[in-house]
Amino acid sequence: MADIEPDLTLDPDAAFYIALKAREYAAKVEDTDPDEGSNPTDDGNVDVLETQSDDAVEEELRGVIDSLNEDQRLDLIALAWVGRGDFDFGEWAEARESAREVDPAQTAQYLLDMPPLADYLEASLSELGYSMEDYLDSHLTSPVAPEVGAGRD
Repeated sequence: MADIEPDLTLDPDAAFYIALKAREYAAKVEDTDPDEGSNPTDDGNVDVLETQSDDAVEEELRGVIDSLNEDQRLDLIALAWVGRGDFDFGEWAEARESAREVDPAQTAQYLLDMPPLADYLEASLSELGYSMEDYLDSHLTSPVAPEVGAGRD
């Protein structure tokens, strides 16, 4: 567990949800047959694993990230950086301050361009004593999109 625990404004459940969606997004591959016109069942439904212009996973991930308020956005970026090893939790204030340099309108793209984003978030949250396993156990059927934007209680 981290020696210094930051006061997160981003609920860990929201961060884990973003991590799950980021993992799903990162697993996509380039479209192998963009002009195919056959039925998905005939193709073994492989299109779901390919990046499409109207990718629902990407849209959902961007939507959740874009709905974060300023403090939550800074927390998300800082958590990714801590998980990547750019900062540690002893430098939390500095990480959040540096995160201000990421254009708010470009935050989703910035994070999507970080393929191991899910691993970074999971690593930093793990340092704080949170686990993906516990998150998944508490959302037995399927992860639910978090309420974001208003801050934590």
